[in-house]
This record gives sequence, structure tokens and C-alpha cells, in this order.
Amino acid sequence: MFRSRGSKTATTEEAPREVALSEDEWRSRLTPEQYRVLRKAGTEPAFSGKYLECHLDGTYCCAGCGARLFSSDAKFDSGSGWPSFAEPTLASAVELHRDRSFGMERTEVLCRSCGSHLGHVFDDGPRPTGQRYCINSLSLRIDTGQS
Repeated sequence: MFRSRGSKTATTEEAPREVALSEDEWRSRLTPEQYRVLRKAGTEPAFSGKYLECHLDGTYCCAGCGARLFSSDAKFDSGSGWPSFAEPTLASAVELHRDRSFGMERTEVLCRSCGSHLGHVFDDGPRPTGQRYCINSLSLRIDTGQS
């Protein structure tokens, strides 16, 4: 099921969030650029993100709440200009919503724990999933297991 962005009718209700902060709390937790992407569904410019060319082993977590989202094992170079993943670490870590903004129909990817905008998923990825989770670097931080 999808919730629609950019249309007046929502098809599903918002899920309860494990991390629920006020807008002021989000603004103090995030950089202005992260706030624009994570909380206002912005997009960083293509080929500008710090994780685009990152080849470290680890888990990519939500920059807003720290939820574990994607494994470096699922990361691939899509040529799109954004970090791309074949699948989330757990399907339940993300929510997919229909996004009809900007005159397009896409599938938005949100962090299930805090509702932050991560990016979009497309059906043009590599086998076996056939999916390309195109995720903003500003929405992520990598946990390499080292302090």
C-alpha cells in the first residue's frame, strides 16, 4: 500500500513512529541541508553526495534516527549520481509511498522508524531484486563497526 505525495488523497495512514520529534527538535539535530532532504523531501544535487563513491564495508543508517537501512553489500554503481542499493537490510526498515510530485509518478522511500525522506526506488536495478534504491547521501551515515 502506498501513501500519495503530491495528491490530495492519502491511500494509507501514517505509521506510528519509533522516533517522533518536533520540527524544532529535528532542526537542532540535523544540518540545514539534512533537514531540507530528510524532513522536507528535498534532493541533493546529483554526483555531490559523500557516499556516492564510498566503498567502506558497513551498514548505512538513517542520518535522522540511526535506524539500520542498507548494507554495503547491496550497494552498486548505478551511474545515477546518488548512492544506489539493490535492497534494504530488512524490508521492514523502510516505507514505500507513491510520490506524484513534480508531475511524475515515483516511489518514495522513507525511514520507517522516523518517517524521514531517504530517496526513491526504481524498477531498473540489478538482478536478483531488479530494484534500485536511489538514496540521498544526506539521508545516511555509515556504521563501519569501528568507533
